[in-house]
Formats: sequence, structure tokens, C-alpha cells
Amino acid sequence: MLEKIRIVKQRYDEVSDLIIQPDVITDQKRYAQLMKEYKDLGDVVKKGEEYQELTDNIEEAKEIIADGSDAEMTEMAKMQLEEANTRIPQLEEEIKFLLIPKDPEDSKNAVVELRAGTGGDEASIFAGDLFRMYSKYCENKGWKVSTVDYSEGTNGGFKEIQFEVTGDDVYGILKFEAGVHRVQRVPQTETQGRVHTSAATCMVFPEAEEFDVEINPKDVRIDFFCSSGPGGQSVNTTYSAVRLTHIPTGLVAQCQDQKSQHKNKEKAFKVLRSRLYDMELAKKNAEDALKRGSMVSSGDRSAKIRTYNYAQGRVTDHRIGLSLYDLPNIMNGDIQKIIDELMLAENTEKLKELGDGI
Repeated sequence: MLEKIRIVKQRYDEVSDLIIQPDVITDQKRYAQLMKEYKDLGDVVKKGEEYQELTDNIEEAKEIIADGSDAEMTEMAKMQLEEANTRIPQLEEEIKFLLIPKDPEDSKNAVVELRAGTGGDEASIFAGDLFRMYSKYCENKGWKVSTVDYSEGTNGGFKEIQFEVTGDDVYGILKFEAGVHRVQRVPQTETQGRVHTSAATCMVFPEAEEFDVEINPKDVRIDFFCSSGPGGQSVNTTYSAVRLTHIPTGLVAQCQDQKSQHKNKEKAFKVLRSRLYDMELAKKNAEDALKRGSMVSSGDRSAKIRTYNYAQGRVTDHRIGLSLYDLPNIMNGDIQKIIDELMLAENTEKLKELGDGI
């Protein structure tokens, strides 16, 4: 373990020197990558310093115990030895997980899209509930949520809503939410009191930087239109809303959230870049998942990942067989415990693949 920590420390020092070089600072893409690596390596180095200190403490404690001339010092050394021997195995596990190669996309911001699926009006209401859940979660994490585009349901909620999330390691956390979410409950629109199953799809794209994807302006058709409200009626008379169509792929991105046409266009281009980037990533992830047989992040957006059962107050994540009887808090944004379990499952898979490499 100490040898692995020494190698990481060596690379950390190299990166520390690189990020202050003028040619690196002017290369935006390389600088961003190195800063992310610097932060990740720094976490390992910090744990490594604790590990080194504990191993030194063990050696020192053993010498004092072997000497045995001072009873009080010997007793303190025994306590120090016990503490170090308890902490070291935990620390080794923590370092192992930190040494798992990071997905370079994980540090990016994200574009999230929620779409009502089967279930009519109830599906739209559920999509609205999910948007509220994610908004609360992001707020608790100190992340910023900004709506890009939406289409409201006739009885509340959203037929679809798209929003950006900015903060630290957003995509690496929210990517676990991609897939089909099902709800089992008595709909607000149902008078007979029967339990219905409805669904909404969540898609999560890493937000692409301009240097990640180059878009030829000639390949994009730009349309301007009036922003619309519930039922599709125009809510203003200025053509501030923007729709972009990428002709080679047929991908469409639009934004009507801002009053300024320029800001809407800027946001729409950001979403279009992210969609194009995600297309390439989806192919790669599908290939990787096939190789790994991963159940956690297969990249299959048609997969049912989670069920919210209101009658039993239960939320079940089908990928890892986790059931929590805490539905009200979860719907209020308390989803961290689910994400933690999904991350642990994925990291355990990766650790098995790497075997003795860590």
C-alpha cells in the first residue's frame, strides 16, 4: 500500500508543477483535466499521509512496549497500537476506492430531462414530483438548478422538463438517476380510489464544453417562436424562444425559459452540444457495460430502475435490490442514501475488475 501511495504522491507533485506552466494554463481543455486530476490525487495523498502516520505510530508503539521500562508510556503505546490497528484496515479500503480510475465525465455539470411516460395526466404529475425531488436534492447539495425548457401537463406537473445542474461532480452523482421511474399510487385524477402504475423517464447528460464538441453553424437550423404556457398557448408576443435542429443527426434542442432571445439561444446550444456529446458517450458506455455486465449503470434508458410505492411508503431500486420505507423523505429530496449504495455497488464491481491492480 505504501508503494502505491508513493507513486500517487509522485504524480501529484508532477501535476502540481504542470498546472502552473504557462502553456498548460492557456490550453483550456488540458488545464481543466489536470486540475481535476490534481484534486483527485490530493484526496489520495491526504489519506496516504494518515496511513504513513499510523504505520509510524505502530512501529513507535511496538518499540515502547518492547522496552517496557515506563509502565504509563507502555499503557499509552498499547492504546495507540490498538487504535492504529483498528483504523488501518478501514483506511486501506478507503484508499482502494480512491485509487479506482475516475470517469473523466463525472466532474462535469449535467443536463437532466424528465419526460412523462405511460399513465396520462398522472405520469405528468409524477414527472413534476420527480422534478421537485431533484430540485430539493440539488439545493441541499449546494448545486444550482436552472430550467431550460418545459411543457406543462394539463392537470399539473410536466409532460417534459429540461434543466441544467451546476456544481461539483454533478454528472458523476446524477448519472445513477437515468432510467425509467415508476410510481404506484391512487392518482389525484382518479375518483374510484384504485392504485395505478405510471412512469416517467429521467435522462442525464454530461454538460459538454465548447472544446468537447465542435458544431458547424451550417449544420444547425435556428427557429424563433413565442414562449408557450399550459396547453401550448403563447404567453408572450416576442419571439424569444429558440429551437435548434442539428441537421446531420436530427437532434433538437430548444429553450424558452429566459426573456432574452440571446440567452435562450446560448442555453439551447449548450443542450445541443450535450446531446451530441451524450450520443457518443452512450455508444461507449453500452459497449463498456456489455463487457462488464454491469447492473448499476448499463446505459439502457428503457430499463425500469426504481419504483415508488405510496401505499406501502416504500421506494425500491431494482438494480441493487434496495428497498427503503422512507418514501415521504425521499420524495422531499433525501435520495443520498440510495445514490451512496449505487456508487458503492459500482465501485465494488470496478474493484473486482481491477483485481490485484489496486
